[in-house]
Amino acid sequence: MDCELNVTCLNIEGYVEVDKYRYVYFVIMFIIYLLIICFNSTIVCLIWIHKNLHEPMYIFIAALLLNSVLFSTNIYPKLLIDVLSEKQIISYSACLFQYFIFYFLGSAEFLLLAAMSYDRYVSICKPLQYPTIMRKRNICILLVLAWVLAASHVVVQTTILSAETKLCNFTIKGIFCNNAIYGLPCVRIIVISVLGVILVLPFLFIIFTYTKILIIAYRSGREVRRKAAETCLPHLMVLISFSCLCIYDIVIARVESNFPKTARLIMTLQVILYHPLFNPLIYGLKMKEISKHLKRLFCPARII
Repeated sequence: MDCELNVTCLNIEGYVEVDKYRYVYFVIMFIIYLLIICFNSTIVCLIWIHKNLHEPMYIFIAALLLNSVLFSTNIYPKLLIDVLSEKQIISYSACLFQYFIFYFLGSAEFLLLAAMSYDRYVSICKPLQYPTIMRKRNICILLVLAWVLAASHVVVQTTILSAETKLCNFTIKGIFCNNAIYGLPCVRIIVISVLGVILVLPFLFIIFTYTKILIIAYRSGREVRRKAAETCLPHLMVLISFSCLCIYDIVIARVESNFPKTARLIMTLQVILYHPLFNPLIYGLKMKEISKHLKRLFCPARII
């Protein structure tokens, strides 16, 4: 489909009865987006303000939550515009940009989770070397690497997609530009699927580090096991949540064309809804120091 000024546009056809429920869609998505921003930003601000939270583990948590805010901001404003529009369309170039930001931040989250698992590994398995290894300089390097490597990985995929200018399909069966756009070019691009396998490496590293932590904690005393449970359990819950997000995203792009539209929409919403809300809730409730500051912020009378 061609828009004005010869700009190639795509139809977004993932909504169910958008004409009938457009205001319901808008209100729900707007409230969710506000909650995501408020929940994540509150914890990031607490970590920024309180000096006792200026530790590697909390710095990585702040980076992860900031990543979630950017991830949601890449998607929700466009969704809010679409549900109020008569036609749900997007230019191919804008779609590629949304695709890039979506997978750039998604890959960065995986790498940040890998950095957090390494931080917990050093803290529990090499406690005497922890202050030396996890210095501020090294933390900054890990954070920069997480975003730079993620961007480098995704920019290759986006470049390949942009080079394939001939499109045979102009319909996106989702509500935003994820890997569903792989079906738009006339020729299936196998290289992109191969590049996606690279993300298995940080996942294997995370499994390795937590396995080592589990072995050390099992062999050590009660205090070490308690520390491992308190600090690693929230990270593992977030990892499981994010892994589910990745599985949903892969399945959505692979399901058959006759897959029920409502079921496809629900699966797509899982990708963008529960994980950005899940992260701050887990860290706010399960991390003792963050939970303490949240109680002081919202229930000062009880603390006194």
